Amino acid sequence: MDIALNSGDTAWVLISAALVLLMTPGLALFYGGMVRSKSVLNMMMMSFGSMATVSVIWALWGFSMVFGNSKGGLVGDPFEFFGLKGMFGERLLGTPEAGGIPTMAFVAFQAVFAIITVALISGAIADRAKFSTWLAFSVIWATLVYFPVAHWVFSFDGYVSEAGGWIANTLGAIDFAGGTAVHINAGAAGLALALVLGKRIGFGREAMRPHNLPLVMLGAGLLWFGWFGFNAGSALAANGTASLVFVNTLVATAAASLAWLLVEKVRDGHGTSLGAASGVVAGLVAITPSCSALTPVGAIALGAIAGALCALAVGLKFRFGYDDSLDVVGVHLVGGLVGTIGVGFFADPAAAAGAAGLFFGGGVDLLWRQTVGALVVLAFSFIATTVIGLALEKTIGFRLDREAEAAGIDLQEHAETGYDIGGYTGGRFGGTAPAPATAPRTTEEVSA
Repeated sequence: MDIALNSGDTAWVLISAALVLLMTPGLALFYGGMVRSKSVLNMMMMSFGSMATVSVIWALWGFSMVFGNSKGGLVGDPFEFFGLKGMFGERLLGTPEAGGIPTMAFVAFQAVFAIITVALISGAIADRAKFSTWLAFSVIWATLVYFPVAHWVFSFDGYVSEAGGWIANTLGAIDFAGGTAVHINAGAAGLALALVLGKRIGFGREAMRPHNLPLVMLGAGLLWFGWFGFNAGSALAANGTASLVFVNTLVATAAASLAWLLVEKVRDGHGTSLGAASGVVAGLVAITPSCSALTPVGAIALGAIAGALCALAVGLKFRFGYDDSLDVVGVHLVGGLVGTIGVGFFADPAAAAGAAGLFFGGGVDLLWRQTVGALVVLAFSFIATTVIGLALEKTIGFRLDREAEAAGIDLQEHAETGYDIGGYTGGRFGGTAPAPATAPRTTEEVSA
């Protein structure tokens, strides 16, 4: 039966794709403000670098690996849609009753998911990773880790190809917009790379405070704005599901920010702007997998739990001695686990997904499915990323040398500084570039 083009749904998906793409520059601002001033440009460049590399490989083989005909439920055929062949023209995704969207609109929407997933990892290794190796890592990790996991989660039987991934079809776990494929995946990868690269110079001994909190809050605001495309756009239609998801994303995020501030107030005596911004991101992460399965009251409860737990989890790096620079583990891994497993408790049959969690009479059936899906993605991502990170470190080198790190990664990797107003004379502005980084001579220079 023929499927007619639904122009309203098509417009919504394309707008949502643009919103999600904006999240990566938003992440660059969020991460950039959290590092020290000598690292801000490199931190932002890592996000922009992932936009460049992942966009290209997504068009070449990424989309096919995610949505090509499944090989045992583990990965799509990388050659079926290589170079996006067969995606042009009038091919539509949808139903005869509701109409459909062009397949290329779906290609664009899923591409920006892949971009930001890779960019999220960079926060765990701030200040100390070679930029060229980061670009190589982004290609390898997306190919060997993200694309297979996204196939497990997002590829449903008969949607783009005949057979899809095992989490979506065989396990039957609910992950509406990527709590496993995006956040648990990136969080576990961030932990692995933090362990492979080791701690920053002075970690645990010197203050490494955010250098620009207004940038952090601006970045968090842009992430929240773009996340409505991330979550509500995943309905792939301008309908009731998208509307419920929009509201759930709003209220869960607000509740998480309040909960984070409350934890800070009780523990430290004051709430901080960094805490408010971090709580926003924690809530967004937690509601991502669950936004279609909860009512707004359930979303508020889940968001509050995520905000409180993530506020406590960011301190684990000091207790266990791993240097997750910008709390990718504490926010994305923990928040992703709370949101994904939380579906098994809070899923309300009155919501769009129609599933029942433990608190709504569904028993443990959904809970065990959610838990298995979350833990398998965590383990796979951590192990695979460790192997990739060690291989790159042993071959081309991943960790910046200590002298260059101490002097500042911006100068070493990009021959620029973020705040040298009127002082830069290199590159296309004429003159000579700054001299290569050398070891600092004072404690103040090290901690600047």
